[in-house]
Amino acid sequence: MTEKEKMFSQMLYDANYDTELISERHKAKELCYDYNLLRPSDEEGQRMLLKKLLGSTGSAFTIVAPFWCDYGYNISIGENFFANHNTVILDCAKVVFGDNVFIGPSCGFNTAGHPIDHERRNHGLEYAYHITVGDNVWIGAGVQVMPGVTIGSNVVIGGGSVVVKDIPDNSVAVGNPCRVIRAITEEDKQRSWNR
Repeated sequence: MTEKEKMFSQMLYDANYDTELISERHKAKELCYDYNLLRPSDEEGQRMLLKKLLGSTGSAFTIVAPFWCDYGYNISIGENFFANHNTVILDCAKVVFGDNVFIGPSCGFNTAGHPIDHERRNHGLEYAYHITVGDNVWIGAGVQVMPGVTIGSNVVIGGGSVVVKDIPDNSVAVGNPCRVIRAITEEDKQRSWNR
């Protein structure tokens, strides 16, 4: 079994010394580098590079530079996707975003993790677990989503949260560790958030 096959099977795999994975990461980093150097007004160039980098996209999407990922081909974004500055997606496993997902600045989606014991970690071993984000999700600034997490549909994740467990549909969740504080209700449609 290759290291890439182990990575896709959620097994421990060699991320640091496997030449195939290193080559694929270099390719993705080169595309990210090129993307991040484009002028903000070059929307066609941005679309072209993201279509080349990402596994799949909807027809309407925006990722504001700078943006970084590990492989790119493991990322799937739905329709009307928006990610603000400094989004990082460590996509050693699949990262799937539904439709109408809005991501604040400086957020991370981290499928990669490492053994707690230093012997295996020092040999370059890691694991990767899928991340899934549903439809109609708003993720506030500075949120970090950890390996294996599923965020349901119609969810708001408060800024600065560290999401280590699944978040159910129709929830507002905040904190470190992130936890559900309440359901989203019809009353929320009537509230004004002006101060």
